[in-house]
Amino acid sequence: MVTFWIALVLGLVCPPVRAVSWFPFGPDGGSARAFAADPEDHAHLYLGAANGWVYESHDGGRSWKRLARMGNRDDLVIKKILVDAADPRHLLTAAYALGDHPDGGLFISNDGGATWASQPEMRGQSIRALTVAPSDAKILVAGTLEGVFRSMDSGAHWQRISPEDSKEIHEIESLAVDPADPDTIYAGTWHLAWKTTDGGANWTSIKQGIIEDSDVFSILVDPTQPLVVYLSACSGIYKSVDGGAKFTGGVGVNRAQGIPTTARRTRVLMQDPNHLDTVFAGTTEGLYRTDDAGKFWVQTTSADVIVNDVYVDPADPRRVLLATDRQGVLASDDGGSSFLPSNSGFSARQVTAYVADAQHAATLYVGVVNDKESGGVFVSHTGGLSWSQVSDGLDGHDVFSLGQAPDGSILAGTEHGIYRLTDAVWQRVGDDTQIAAAVKTAPAVGKTAPAANKSAAAGKTAPAAKRQAAKEQALARAAVAATAGKRFDASVYGFAMTGETLFAATSQGLLRSVTSGVSWVQVASVPNDEWRFVAAAKAVVAVASLNALEMSADGGKTWHAAAMPSRGRQLSALAVDGEGELWVADRDGIYYSANRGTSWQTVKGMFLRDGNSIFYDESANRMLVTSNGPATVAFAVAIPSMQVSWWDTGWNLRFVRPVGDYLVGATLFDGIVVQPRMVDSAELDTH
Repeated sequence: MVTFWIALVLGLVCPPVRAVSWFPFGPDGGSARAFAADPEDHAHLYLGAANGWVYESHDGGRSWKRLARMGNRDDLVIKKILVDAADPRHLLTAAYALGDHPDGGLFISNDGGATWASQPEMRGQSIRALTVAPSDAKILVAGTLEGVFRSMDSGAHWQRISPEDSKEIHEIESLAVDPADPDTIYAGTWHLAWKTTDGGANWTSIKQGIIEDSDVFSILVDPTQPLVVYLSACSGIYKSVDGGAKFTGGVGVNRAQGIPTTARRTRVLMQDPNHLDTVFAGTTEGLYRTDDAGKFWVQTTSADVIVNDVYVDPADPRRVLLATDRQGVLASDDGGSSFLPSNSGFSARQVTAYVADAQHAATLYVGVVNDKESGGVFVSHTGGLSWSQVSDGLDGHDVFSLGQAPDGSILAGTEHGIYRLTDAVWQRVGDDTQIAAAVKTAPAVGKTAPAANKSAAAGKTAPAAKRQAAKEQALARAAVAATAGKRFDASVYGFAMTGETLFAATSQGLLRSVTSGVSWVQVASVPNDEWRFVAAAKAVVAVASLNALEMSADGGKTWHAAAMPSRGRQLSALAVDGEGELWVADRDGIYYSANRGTSWQTVKGMFLRDGNSIFYDESANRMLVTSNGPATVAFAVAIPSMQVSWWDTGWNLRFVRPVGDYLVGATLFDGIVVQPRMVDSAELDTH
């Protein structure tokens, strides 16, 4: 029933595409960077993300759909989008690459964003600013780490207009062009601002009144009063009424009222096109607004909102959109006084963890990183088609792993310990209150464990099980007493379960719990290493660091070291299949061992390197495998025949997991994707 419903929904909401394209379904939100509007249709908007994607909306930003990914890369930040006022089908995007090495480029579309081409002269440039001359749509100006460039033909060709050997005019972060004179250009750098009145032949430093050590993030020239210039820097917001000759504001005596000294990174300034005295300032500590041309500012969002761009609807100035870090798009219908998320269809999440609820069909949990309070854990009760956040109590921590305890509780492993979901709120395991609760609820030594009770109720005797349960409970109570008043604060990379026992791979050793995750003890018989992976199937449990492997064949009672498949390699994934065989991955491939790690074999027909996930799908008795790099293929290896099948998903994946008889995958930066149910068996390639 669940599978049929999923298939029906996919058929209704997804357009006919090639079967290799899996469909993205959230969780919605993430980092949004830049807006642009169709000059002929105010409800037709474009949105640039921090993962190379450009989205579009035809309903004023209430819903979004993916348009294209620039350069087919996921490391490009879309800093600016321009729509040609003379031809709205002509679009330009400016991008820069994340990382230490300068890279990026300018991309041009002539068909409304359906296809894009990299502009050759700007290829590889880390472009941080892009603007158009208000008086001539053919004149464009771009700012890169190397300097200022200009195009006189709508972006077809470019020429540097800042001095090539300048020690000051580089790292251009912001640009503005005089509304009447296209030769008058303002350029903000990572160290103050500059101005030219002759198209770049000569440049003048404009810094009077600005604190000397100031990055200039945004420059705004009033369209009706060109001598009025607003400028934002790391030292505050400044204003000039003489074309930049002198500025007032900032954090000094003449600081603009209402802007706190801590809100020093104002990333964007935007005027209301219908009320020019109303200016919005998007900062790293919320949105501010002035209604009197900068004399007084008021904060209109909480300080945890990082604003990258602001859009004011020219047809309805009450409609204000914010592009933010982590929270995606926020929308206001009251002129910016209050905001709500508006992320339907926009997903830029980094999903790193997953667990399917064994007790409820189609209920899935995923964990994300780098989104702080806007991220954490999301739950879907529709097999991955819709998601809601369930992160209360996580304190903004990254979620590295998810698991489910024997009693059905969901567990989250973070960079600061283990959390347990109780009544929709996460509670940290190891805090004083939880320790006290564990002391009260842990069964006394010698009492029969729940598993033993079940055996007795069935008319069976299990003295060995009773003795082992008593031993485990004694260890748990001893650990509780020993750690009272302390917090377990390590990174938790993975969970695995065998019978009633949970294991957690952490940066401070392997942990075990027999209390459904309420209390934990360290497994003393396993070396105290930074264990990155843990897996279990039936009575076989395995744990691995980057360069060591331990296993148990008796549910974790005894352990021994297993040989690595090759020396000098770092493991990147671990699994145990239903036959008790070990599986590992490193940068060279996938290996399995049928003799508990004594020797290793490779899977014939699987041409894969740098595996990042191996998962045993018990329902189908197969291993699911994905890898890093440019490949978009997910593999399945049937057990025990070792027959290999694969899907071209169209996405770079962190992992794939089964939901009923279809799959979901976690992308690197684009949330969850779902396998189309309209794919028939002929479209699954088998080798």
